[in-house]
Amino acid sequence: MSLSLIRLRSGFACKWNFCQFFSSAASHSRSSPIFRRVSPIYQRISPLGDPKISIVPVLDEWVQEGKTVSEEELRDVTQKLYHYRRFKHALEISQWMSDKRQICLIPWDIALRMNLIFKVHGLEQVENYFSNIPENLKNHQVYIALLNCYALEKSVDKAEAVMQILRNLGFAKTALGYNLLMNVYHRTGNWEKIEILMNEMEKKGIFCDSFTLAAQLSACAAASNITGMDKIVARMESDPRVVLDWKIYSIAANGYLKVGLLDKTLAMTRKLEEHIDTPVGSNFAFNNLLRLYAETRQRDEVDRVWKLYKKKGKIYNKGYMAMISSLLKFDDIDTAEKVLEEWESSTSSYDFRVPNFLIDAYCRKGLVEKAEALVNKVLTKGGSPLVDTWFYLANGYLEDNQIPQAVEALKRAVLVCPPNWKPSKSTLSTCLEYLGGNRDVEGAGEFMKFLQNEGIFSESVCIRLLSYIEDGKPNTFGEIEGDV
Repeated sequence: MSLSLIRLRSGFACKWNFCQFFSSAASHSRSSPIFRRVSPIYQRISPLGDPKISIVPVLDEWVQEGKTVSEEELRDVTQKLYHYRRFKHALEISQWMSDKRQICLIPWDIALRMNLIFKVHGLEQVENYFSNIPENLKNHQVYIALLNCYALEKSVDKAEAVMQILRNLGFAKTALGYNLLMNVYHRTGNWEKIEILMNEMEKKGIFCDSFTLAAQLSACAAASNITGMDKIVARMESDPRVVLDWKIYSIAANGYLKVGLLDKTLAMTRKLEEHIDTPVGSNFAFNNLLRLYAETRQRDEVDRVWKLYKKKGKIYNKGYMAMISSLLKFDDIDTAEKVLEEWESSTSSYDFRVPNFLIDAYCRKGLVEKAEALVNKVLTKGGSPLVDTWFYLANGYLEDNQIPQAVEALKRAVLVCPPNWKPSKSTLSTCLEYLGGNRDVEGAGEFMKFLQNEGIFSESVCIRLLSYIEDGKPNTFGEIEGDV
């Protein structure tokens, strides 16, 4: 998982660190925690990928067949499923261990189960489970798990309370708890508190690892604190204990890009590329690399990286999205079309996010017919247009003065829109002005009723909009924008 443009992608640093915590905590019984020999029970469970299908009957059947399964093996399988984000199945094994096999859970098991409960059922059930844990089992692993859940929930007060318990019990001796709390502050924009935690760690002599410094670097980037960013980058590069990777340089590059320091952005981008040294996660790294070289106007570098990317192995949808969007920053529609053709020849499931970049570009450049043709082409191959697809078309029709078609496209956008989505005020205003200018009160009424039924606007807002049209004043839409 990558780090996003300026901010850490939700919880990335701390989730990674939390996985490392599980691995190291389990090392009492495993020499290689996740990718050791595949167990027979995992081979039986693995094909059941649908979370709606319980794996408990498979576990029961295994025992009924007279086959054995050890605690160590069950913990390995649980961790492996957690690693592959099969949280419901991992939770079922955890519960099966204690409920049906009467295995006494150790704090490591409890900590992992808490995180799984959070993933499957939410924070309230985590708190209920935690309240029933015997006090003698509530060690640093369990409190760290609780802190992790509060971090993911962005619950600042509760996370701070747990961190204070860790301090009081003498458990706050490593960077992990601090990193988790920094994650909460990062996700809630409490940049000053990140600095306070950093100072506390330094006073206590707690080593600031790459996750800690990444959080501080992100905070400086969000605040456009270039001096702070320079100091952190220099500190990381001069400390041999800090493990540098491409994600760190991605944060730095995006921070410099935010304030327009293209030379520094480019320097960090080149270092990012130097640190793509493993296939694991390299797709995300290449996606970042393409975008950063495009943002710094390095067209030759974009082409070079794309060739390397294709040699590396299979490119997934986000890779094609990264390349097409990068090419469009240079207004190179022709090459973007060729990349889209490569994508079409390599996939059997047509994700509209990929062609959406070209659909948007066509509409912005007045090439509405090409946009329509591309939408229809992907439709015939089984793709499902997204709200953005129809919205791009609506704007394209408006630019081409095809207002009736814009109204229809806007209706289609509403039909597939996610919760709380609202159309652009300018687009809606133009459509309403068209209907009002043509004195099409009936058509406007139908459109308003449609928007109301789909939950886009309240009944009162629709009535007020319609009254403006009936009064021949559709261009006064802006007077009630605050209610829209």
